Amino acid sequence: MEEKRLSKALADAGIAARRKAEEMIFDGRVKVNGKIVLTPQTKVVVGKDKILVDEEFRVRPVAKKTFILNKPKGYICSNTAEDQERLVIDLFFREKTRLFTVGRLDKDTTGLLLVTNDGELANQIIHPSSDIVKEYHLRVADEVTPEHIQKLQKGAFIDKRRVKPTYVKKIKSNHLIVGIKEGKKHEVKILALRARLRLRDLKRTKIGSLCLDKLPLGAYRALTKKDKEKLFSLSK
Repeated sequence: MEEKRLSKALADAGIAARRKAEEMIFDGRVKVNGKIVLTPQTKVVVGKDKILVDEEFRVRPVAKKTFILNKPKGYICSNTAEDQERLVIDLFFREKTRLFTVGRLDKDTTGLLLVTNDGELANQIIHPSSDIVKEYHLRVADEVTPEHIQKLQKGAFIDKRRVKPTYVKKIKSNHLIVGIKEGKKHEVKILALRARLRLRDLKRTKIGSLCLDKLPLGAYRALTKKDKEKLFSLSK
């Protein structure tokens, strides 16, 4: 049996991506052989050591699964719900594996979302060093002008850091395509707001060169090896 870091064991088991798994350990939510462990670097052997998360979920070896979802509106990217909110993972009720979303799309944002139990793949996709472009389709209430395009391209300060799109394209009078590498919360909405555009609909259409193709809204399918190559083909 392979010995690995506790944080990696949690990620590999689909508990969460590596950084989130480390936070869970720091918060005292993880026990190894009956004792709370606060150090992510602690070495464990999955299947031999008894690893519990939140006193109920036992970490066991699992087969890695990743799915492409065309996310509908009204679902949140979380594994816990409040006030009867609908979760993205509720759409995967037929899957017996514990899953989580790779990054987040807002409740009212639709489109391409990856759902997985592979913490290493999730970390690889969301880590800034991967440099992956995510593409969004914006429908706005305004006639898009060159001034709007210029303001979008200029970017905006989010969390004290200037975020600029990789590209901005006008495809119709009130439709835009925006590509962005950052992973800031509400970033596309903030960029549209700063450009004085009234956003009506927001849909993520690509991650790298991976797109939804004809996947219906609310449907999902397994990620293939070719799909995985597309995720990273346009990075750097």
